[in-house]
Amino acid sequence: MNTVVTGEFEELLEVEKLRARLLNSQDGQDAFQTEREEVTSQDVLSRIENVILGIVLSLSRGEAPVLAFHSRSHWLNVRFHSNIGLHMGSDTAVNIVRSDCPSSIGRFASTLKVLSTVYKLVQSNTYATKRDIYYNDTQLFGSQRTVDSVVDDISCMLKIPRRSLHVLATSKGLISGDLCYQEEDGTKMNCKSSLTAVSVSSNVYGIKNIVSSAKFILIVEKDATFQRLLDDEFGSKTSPCIMITGKGVPDINSRLMVRKLWDTLHIPILALVDADPHGIEIMSIYKYGSVSMSFEAQSLTVPSVMWLGLLPSDIERLRVPKDALVPFSKKDESKLSSLLKRPYVSLQPAWEKECRVTGLVGASPRQDSVGGWGTPWTGCRSLNAKRARALFHSPVLRDPQTVHVLAKTWSV
Repeated sequence: MNTVVTGEFEELLEVEKLRARLLNSQDGQDAFQTEREEVTSQDVLSRIENVILGIVLSLSRGEAPVLAFHSRSHWLNVRFHSNIGLHMGSDTAVNIVRSDCPSSIGRFASTLKVLSTVYKLVQSNTYATKRDIYYNDTQLFGSQRTVDSVVDDISCMLKIPRRSLHVLATSKGLISGDLCYQEEDGTKMNCKSSLTAVSVSSNVYGIKNIVSSAKFILIVEKDATFQRLLDDEFGSKTSPCIMITGKGVPDINSRLMVRKLWDTLHIPILALVDADPHGIEIMSIYKYGSVSMSFEAQSLTVPSVMWLGLLPSDIERLRVPKDALVPFSKKDESKLSSLLKRPYVSLQPAWEKECRVTGLVGASPRQDSVGGWGTPWTGCRSLNAKRARALFHSPVLRDPQTVHVLAKTWSV
């Protein structure tokens, strides 16, 4: 009995040591980021009023009003830092939206409409979803995508986090595992059911009283794989953990949730994605962010995320049958070429090597086919410490002590 207790105690010590090293690796991130002052409602109202004042002044001078937005779609406007990810530079180019140009007048009007809505929401301390805003004037906006883009443009232009605009987005992500928390309205959420998942909150910033004894967080790229893990009762057959999926390319709320959990729990975060260019990019979005949301990098990126797999090099090591491989499309090849030019790939030899292996193989095993050939990624019943340790022993993790801890964490 004493031997068992001693072993469990030693394992907990190792997990705590890993947590400490992850925290130390974040010190550079904290030093890099300038501390953001809390944006008050009055700040938001004042900044909107300044935009409207600029329009009124232009009209008083007989000039056509314009709006200037930082370009959120160009790599030239983005800088990379290993401790924060992709962030918008201070010398970014701007896009001018004119009120006297037929091609941009619709965008100009849509922006003013959203600004007006945001002003009323902040003033009355109420919230609305982007869907609510769209249905308020479908003829003007034309599509939901227009509202989504305008809201992000306004957030970037005013240099205000989107949460301060009082505009929420419906979440598509799911979360399950050893986690309980309280929503801003007082609703208590329990994610501990082993067979069902909870939708990620649409107001992640309002979450409080987070309680968890999880030893790690597992990001799962695809919903099908996530559901398979739930069906296999993955969470109850390993050490306590939290699983989350953004169902493909993650929405903002899924990314915010991962960041919130890291800020609160400081436990290892692992990413399970397809061994193809799109899977690698999705993992990179959680870890280093995206170009379009680089202005919000401080609240969205989690550079401590570790690439668990599937690794392109796993295809040969695990002897994946050829009939389980899906050949790359032209889109896959183009995405791979783009990835190899990303700063976070070129600065990490292990990542670059895996990406080049991807190109040589020219195909990938999909996560939803993995269970069929008995690997421990989804076949939790066959998972054991020896095999887990072999899978974790990858150049991407590189830290033998981390490999040791994670192998013990995943053993059943």
